[in-house]
Amino acid sequence: MTQRRTGETMHRLKTLGLTVSLALIAAPATAMAAEPAVTELGGTLANGATWAAEVPADWNGKLVLYSHGFRPGPDNPAWDQGFDSTAQALTDRGFAVASSSYASAGWALGTAVDDQLGTLAAFSAAAGEPDRTIAFGTSMGGLVSSLIAEVPNSGVDGVVSTCGLLGGGINLNNYQLDGIHALAELLLPGQELQLTGFRTGAEAGVTINALMGAVQQAQTTPEGRARLALAAAFMNTPTWFSGSTAPGHKDYAAQQVAQYNWLLQTIPFVVGSRSSIVNAADGDSGWNAGVDYRALLQDSAQRQQVEALYRSAGLDVRGDLRTLTTTADITPDTDALGWMDRTSTPHGNLQVPVLTMHTLADILAPVEYLEEYEETVREAGSNALLRQSYVERTGHCTFTDAERTAAVLAMDERLDTGRWANLAEPKQLDRRAESLGLGGADFIKYRPAEFVNDRTYTAGHGHGNGHGSGKGS
Repeated sequence: MTQRRTGETMHRLKTLGLTVSLALIAAPATAMAAEPAVTELGGTLANGATWAAEVPADWNGKLVLYSHGFRPGPDNPAWDQGFDSTAQALTDRGFAVASSSYASAGWALGTAVDDQLGTLAAFSAAAGEPDRTIAFGTSMGGLVSSLIAEVPNSGVDGVVSTCGLLGGGINLNNYQLDGIHALAELLLPGQELQLTGFRTGAEAGVTINALMGAVQQAQTTPEGRARLALAAAFMNTPTWFSGSTAPGHKDYAAQQVAQYNWLLQTIPFVVGSRSSIVNAADGDSGWNAGVDYRALLQDSAQRQQVEALYRSAGLDVRGDLRTLTTTADITPDTDALGWMDRTSTPHGNLQVPVLTMHTLADILAPVEYLEEYEETVREAGSNALLRQSYVERTGHCTFTDAERTAAVLAMDERLDTGRWANLAEPKQLDRRAESLGLGGADFIKYRPAEFVNDRTYTAGHGHGNGHGSGKGS
């Protein structure tokens, strides 16, 4: 906690079977005008999840219910320090902020929605029922918040989902599998390498070490760089890594260097984290049996780059695509697939307005996910409730306090007026953000490319909420 959140516990009370702590935090007299006092609340839910909240002295009756992202553990606090400065910006403007740890670290989707709604109930018991609640999530928490938006009569009035895994957990497993399948088959041919079903970090570590060595070696030759670009396309790897502007539209070499740098960061995290999802679902939902990798590349926004690099290297991309298709034989654990569909997959049935916010180059939550989410919502007939916004920046969840606060204020006005009008337009969001005195903003008009990894598994009882041309069976 920051200094403004220190203080003695003044009261303890039990409400609805929940242990709740309350402390009045008084700011120093010299800072009172700029930093009003806040009341700190907290407690433990019945399943062991902890929760924390801050209520400003001039509370406007509105609550921001914050859902944090993936945490490998073992530390799993209720309050997320990464959201601390934004929480201060919100409490300074009269909003209360509450969050929970979820009942477990890692892939917590089995309980996370209930944990957040339990936090809302605990907060209401301790501080009084909010006049309005806006759920706000980042990364995995963005997925949690989007799932809350589908719960009827949840007590949440609107949702802001930022850098969210909005393609859902099934698609998450599959797009990552498509990328590492290509790396393994093209860079380590004939080598038996585990790609799914990791239960421990040690199992994942063997695969990580093999892939990292192969990727670094491949970058030293034109042939290897072409194959890295192909694998990167299947993993929705951005072609912009750093700097204020992206490489030129046809600067394929610079785009590939960006993808290489992203892969070095991505492989250890996504392969290393997969065991958390596998253990939560008690099986791996990922599969590629029946996937036509030629069709995936055909629909990819990076197809021209891949084909150009293959031509320069003197390689036949069609041959490599045939190899990937004929060796794709991984099937899912169908019970795990069903669990992921129930707990970790948006179905688009929105009950309340949702505003999404995403950077253009996000390796852990590809911006293409937003195309998939919009399609899911539209097919469910809820598209009037959805608006999407984009920030011209690289990185996962690299938003400014101004951008985050502006998104909350835009949703607050949407709930006041009952209509979107121009509230989610980039110029309007920019103006609102830059008027707050919290730093800059870089909202931009943007439309993401097709997410090509969605597919339906027909041999089992689960499904991948697939759309489009049906690239898997």
